[in-house]
Amino acid sequence: MAIKKQAIVCHSGGMDSSICLALAIREFGAENVLSMSFSYGQRHSIELTQSAKICQAWQVDHVVLNVGCLQEITESALIGSKLAIKHEAGQVAPTTLVVGRNGLMGRLAAIHADHIGANCIYMGVIEVESASSGYRDCSRAYMDLLQEILRIDLDNSQFEIRTPVVGMTKCETMEVAAELGILEFLLMETVTCYRGILHAGCNDCAACHLRNQGSREFLHAHSDFIMPYQLPN
Repeated sequence: MAIKKQAIVCHSGGMDSSICLALAIREFGAENVLSMSFSYGQRHSIELTQSAKICQAWQVDHVVLNVGCLQEITESALIGSKLAIKHEAGQVAPTTLVVGRNGLMGRLAAIHADHIGANCIYMGVIEVESASSGYRDCSRAYMDLLQEILRIDLDNSQFEIRTPVVGMTKCETMEVAAELGILEFLLMETVTCYRGILHAGCNDCAACHLRNQGSREFLHAHSDFIMPYQLPN
């Protein structure tokens, strides 16, 4: 028999989804939250390692769902390493876009949530990535549409997709992490870089640019905070 939970968090091992996990724990308690990560043939597996490490530290149950078929039906620089990681000006979408990934993960998490008695899932999508990186599945509008379909699928008009950081800047997400008392831990343990490099990352990909810029803005507002690693110039 499945262990009952109150919330599932789609957990990538990154800063935003880890903040979502912390918020879910604060509301429901660690014992009532499930972290769900996905193995989909991603370019680097360190995100799964870090997800597990964070969950162990916070005493949260963690599962990894295998959706390796993604690499058989689509192509992205984040699946395998055949495509280069790049986002050129005027480009319709970056090579790092995995078409339909957030929708697929949200749907799978929702199906399991229904099975274990949870009435909501959390997703760490953030619209700044939709605006700056071309990720069209990172908006609240997208999640509202998905939520509407899931309520039909699950026959549950109260089912929620919670996206607590969706309208924030990266600096604002760090403010939330600081208020929760977990910012330094997340800066050290989460992975944002598309190349799988911890901390300041490669400082070349779009994800690193957003995180490092957010870190600089946070430091400017909080001069007493000491970064646990050196930011690139």
